[in-house]
Amino acid sequence: MQLSVVILPCARWQEARTHWTAADEWGLNAGYTYDHLSWRSFRDAAWFSMVPTLTAAATVTSRLRLGPLVTSANFRHPLVLTKDLIAIDDISQGRLNVGIGAGGTGYDATTLGHAPWSRTERHERFVEFATAVERLLREPSSTLNGRYYPVVDSRQIPGPRQSPRPPIYLSALGPKSMALTAEMADGWVSFADAARSGDTSTHEFMSAQVASMNSALARRERDPGSLHRVLLHFEGDETPLASYEAFLDWAGRYRELGFDEVVVHWPVPDSPFACDDTVFEEICREGALALATW
Repeated sequence: MQLSVVILPCARWQEARTHWTAADEWGLNAGYTYDHLSWRSFRDAAWFSMVPTLTAAATVTSRLRLGPLVTSANFRHPLVLTKDLIAIDDISQGRLNVGIGAGGTGYDATTLGHAPWSRTERHERFVEFATAVERLLREPSSTLNGRYYPVVDSRQIPGPRQSPRPPIYLSALGPKSMALTAEMADGWVSFADAARSGDTSTHEFMSAQVASMNSALARRERDPGSLHRVLLHFEGDETPLASYEAFLDWAGRYRELGFDEVVVHWPVPDSPFACDDTVFEEICREGALALATW
């Protein structure tokens, strides 16, 4: 099992650099960041862009995998994004993971001036966006006749270092997005969504999510073991960063559910991601080693 971290792009690089280099030094599997223009309680606080953040992180790390967790169509075109991702994969010497989601309905959804998308349109865009990125990462040239994201005679040269492309992880909570994940993705990103889980415990909600994903894979006659499974600790009733023992117990329960990778947040003081720095370092240093033996 692997331990990874989300490092929010909310600190100036002089400080943020130390977080990325520590994650690399501590032996974590991956360092991810969110791809938003502004986000939740950080709406009126510092918030930097995903692409330059990951590019900078690639230059100060040597083994840590890197990527958006997740990017979306809310304010990106798949071709421009793909060109950026190819550059990050090159600068990192092949350490890129590409997380893609449908995008939320928050600040990013209408900042560029368009009307809010319906649930149907958002899913349609998600399918076209993710499919386009997957294809553009593989092809040196492309023409895509998409409804939302057409591409005419593009060039993606020299392409990514990873062949045939970097791994693509799709964020999926509902049946339609799970079906897309089962069809095309290398990995699945899931988390306890408060809006969907209601009064159900986080573990019960995630157990149901795993069952749904396994059903989606079975319908496509796909080996369940061929899908890398990523659990992001986000909302819910669990506190894995309360202590090292709490973390091991939490990770163990999700290993039993079939997850291959668990992701926690780098502490941010005075935010929902506040955490004792000493406990967090112990979890990262010792937890990464412990999980690697499971």
